[in-house]
Amino acid sequence: MEFKDNVPIYIQIEQHLYRLIVQGELPAGQRIPSVRQLAVDLTVNVNTVQRALQEMNNQGILFTKRGEGNFVTEDTALLEKTKKELLTRELDDFVENMHRLGVKNDELIPTLSNYLENLGEK
Repeated sequence: MEFKDNVPIYIQIEQHLYRLIVQGELPAGQRIPSVRQLAVDLTVNVNTVQRALQEMNNQGILFTKRGEGNFVTEDTALLEKTKKELLTRELDDFVENMHRLGVKNDELIPTLSNYLENLGEK
């Protein structure tokens, strides 16, 4: 995983785990890798991973079973809410980037539609 300089690493780790959860790679109820394993996999400090997991525990996305590790919540409503928030963040970034390129709001949908039509031809 490549980290951006302008966002704290623990937040980027959270976002990475949210994506894995939303994509179904870490389904509801599944145990996630240990703090140490995540630190090794992501090549970051154990304390940084611990902070990310603590934040996710505080939000209810993860829960801890003593002696067993951290697990993804089974609260499907919370998972759906998390997915919508992630989607909204992605759309915000997309629209902001398009505006920087000079694409106006009324041009967004036609531009995206044209792109998607041409995507099938590649």
